[in-house]
Amino acid sequence: MSEPKKIRHGGQSLVEALAGNGVDTVYCVPGESFLPVLDALHDAGSIKTIVTRHEGAASNMADAYGKLTGRPGICFVTRGPGATHAANGVHTAMQDSTPMILFVGQIDQGFREREAFQEVDYRRMFGGLAKWATEIESVERIPETIAKAFAIAQSGRPGPVVIGLPEDVLFGEAPDAPAPVVRVAQAAPAPAAMDELQTLLSAARQPLVIIGGTGWNNTACVDFAKFVSAWNLPVAASFRRQDLFDNRDGHYCGMIGLGISPKLLERAKTADLLLVVGSRLAETTSQGYTLFKSPVTDQTLIHVHPDPEELGRVYQARLPINSGMRTFAAALAKLAPPAALGWGAWTAAARQDYLAHSTPPKLDERHSGVDFAQVMSYLSETLPENAVIANGAGNYTVWVHRFYRYRRPGTELAPTNGAMGYGFPAAIAAKLHQPSRTVVAFAGDGCFMMYPQELATAMQFGAPLITIVVNNGMLATIRMHQEREYPGRVSGTKLVNPDFVAFARSFGAHAELVDRTEDFPAAFERAQKAGVAALIELRVDPRQITPQLFMA
Repeated sequence: MSEPKKIRHGGQSLVEALAGNGVDTVYCVPGESFLPVLDALHDAGSIKTIVTRHEGAASNMADAYGKLTGRPGICFVTRGPGATHAANGVHTAMQDSTPMILFVGQIDQGFREREAFQEVDYRRMFGGLAKWATEIESVERIPETIAKAFAIAQSGRPGPVVIGLPEDVLFGEAPDAPAPVVRVAQAAPAPAAMDELQTLLSAARQPLVIIGGTGWNNTACVDFAKFVSAWNLPVAASFRRQDLFDNRDGHYCGMIGLGISPKLLERAKTADLLLVVGSRLAETTSQGYTLFKSPVTDQTLIHVHPDPEELGRVYQARLPINSGMRTFAAALAKLAPPAALGWGAWTAAARQDYLAHSTPPKLDERHSGVDFAQVMSYLSETLPENAVIANGAGNYTVWVHRFYRYRRPGTELAPTNGAMGYGFPAAIAAKLHQPSRTVVAFAGDGCFMMYPQELATAMQFGAPLITIVVNNGMLATIRMHQEREYPGRVSGTKLVNPDFVAFARSFGAHAELVDRTEDFPAAFERAQKAGVAALIELRVDPRQITPQLFMA
């Protein structure tokens, strides 16, 4: 006679389903709307619960986890205000193609459509913001829904899933029914498509490869690099995907996005063939859809993407290939180049242009404060190859992306949707996930103040990351546009900041102010040895709005 199945409440069933699918960390701001989940996490020894001080930070941490691991980052927030705060991270995960699952507490189903306390229809709220937004309507369907969520979040073009958790479902009971462990299929390129790619590429005279998107792993990046080397191709990274290809490699020629090198911009225009692997060629990479003409580009376009619905959505490629990055890179590595390649000088010139653009000149005495370009150059030369560099949004990021040379995949945490405040919580998540790695967060003074309270999270859970706050006393990106459109009419972009050093020290963090370039290396070394979260405030010249303008 078989033993009766164990009876479990909904929270236990949910947490067991997460554990069964390999979840080791959840990020949350606790709420009474998902008490049974918190109860189940109490006994889930294999899952760490990271409690943040703001739901937006929690969702950003979940996104960062997804970027680092390729597995869904898990976030729990309470209903109503908790969900609206967390929407920031959902939008980032959607535009960045990051696997993520956001769980939101929900009212008892018997109270629906009465505008109950904090009631929100999450299917409607997140319907256009996530890959899938749903609500679990019975405790028996928890395993099924969780399995589907993991499959959707990781399949094709990865992205966020939002699941509402009604209180009556979480408190309800049902026999234990483990959720299946999800396996995700990956599309592979057809042999005929690879033959056509080889033919088109062999006939090119000025080809350019653009790498981007998600779904890469170390093996895929190695296979891709083998192909690039064998074919001697110039490679550009799409916006904030620079870590997918070693920037020290002689074939790397820069990033196509904000702060693009004028020479790379011109090279992209004059290329006769574009091999675009993983990138959507979104607005920023395409320079507002002007760099590459839509719907048919002037260049022969080979577009490779894991989502068949993305192919042809904006650009009609000469050769569209629906494939995952790992399977496509493996197929690329097997392609033999022709005996003679006609673009050696083209590739060499692209590399030299990149080196000239990414090597900072020393500023003259007219400029005050810290030379941010020299700071980035120092870090690029001294940080370990696997150091994680995180940032949010603002003109300070142009210095980061231009002067730091990424060497390995999984070292760049940056939102392609331009979300301010992202870098600091993302860096905390990175340090907690991989404590042995050096993690450095960059933030402007405006960017940092989005989630400064997460210093408490870093201290509570022991995340000795280093945060560099670039303080110029203004919202520099908006000021730049403002000065271009309405010269001399400053409005709404001046900032009055706290004492960042005193603020950080009030949490128990290590903190220093640096206002001279030559003082930075020693300050950074002290921050590395501090053993706790550290903050370095850089006082920079307010004229450091963009490298192009500042260094002219």
